[in-house]
Amino acid sequence: MRGGLGTPRGAWAGGALVLLVVVVLTLVLLTRDEDGTTPAAPAPTSPSSTTTGPPGVDTTEDATYASARPGYPDRLVVPALDVDAPIRPIRAPDRTLVPPADPQVLGWWADGARPGADTGSALVVGHTVHTGGGALDDLETLAEGDEVLVHSHRGSGGEGPERTESYVVQDVEVYRKGTLARRAADLFSQEVDGRLVLLTCEDWDGTRYLSNVVVTAVPAADEDDSEGTARG
Repeated sequence: MRGGLGTPRGAWAGGALVLLVVVVLTLVLLTRDEDGTTPAAPAPTSPSSTTTGPPGVDTTEDATYASARPGYPDRLVVPALDVDAPIRPIRAPDRTLVPPADPQVLGWWADGARPGADTGSALVVGHTVHTGGGALDDLETLAEGDEVLVHSHRGSGGEGPERTESYVVQDVEVYRKGTLARRAADLFSQEVDGRLVLLTCEDWDGTRYLSNVVVTAVPAADEDDSEGTARG
């Protein structure tokens, strides 16, 4: 929900999201390895031959294994919101995760899970513009069952074959800052089954955002399996 039309179009309050994610990362990072590093990807299960490919693409892995690994996300598509937004990797060296300044561009927390990973919450964040113009302005209007697609490439620079991860919205919640901080360790856990989490600000009061929208989406295949089990 947007409000506060007295502020010129294109201006937004990003500080609330930055401060929130400081708390989120403080809690989430406590659930990771004690040395603060991200666990390394598993080694290939079969020998591979070396081939030549574009710079930045690891071509020494078995082709089948490589195609099955999650790629680096570069685009988010949400048909219900008519959103097709680029994604850029962002990090939090000081535990401050700042989304891209352009509200039409989203940020993926590169130290967390990748979309398509078997384990962990892949966190994608973006600014909300209370006068309109942000990719995630209407995130709170998503409903359970809505489709979310994440396009990615094998190489971190956008090289290599493209993958598309299909997710289904499972939950849409609006949390006040304090509530979200208390629940952050669960909402953004890196220990859960692989899922996608979208985050932006909400409830503009004329000077600042009071809340945050958190959308949790699960892989479409998992959702189909659960529905089949329920029918059985």
